[in-house]
Amino acid sequence: MYSQNNMSFMPEEDLLYSILADMKRTVREYTTATTESNCPSVRQMFTDLTNDTLRMQGDLYRLMSQNNMYSTSSKALRIDLDKQIQEARKTQQECQQFIQQKSSSSGVYGQPMHQQGQSAHQSNPYYM
Repeated sequence: MYSQNNMSFMPEEDLLYSILADMKRTVREYTTATTESNCPSVRQMFTDLTNDTLRMQGDLYRLMSQNNMYSTSSKALRIDLDKQIQEARKTQQECQQFIQQKSSSSGVYGQPMHQQGQSAHQSNPYYM
């Protein structure tokens, strides 16, 4: 219908930008689903979907960038990047220490995570 006289639904650049934005949103949704999955096979499925979507998003971004359809932000200073990486590593280390501390404590936190609350879900067919 839109192919007559070289007319299209919308300009190609706008269409590609919409697809790119949708892929970004999809990655966020898959990431949320991954982190909230209790079943290892479901978690792996969402991890694979996230990775595949990230690859497609990267390919589309490169295509748009090569065709001057997407302007990138200005370059970041290396010192600012290093600072952000250092802060992220510190946070990660603190989280790992917290988890180790709670895992070695007695009580509910001492149980492996897959056993916590397992009895409540064993008889319920809606939980995986």
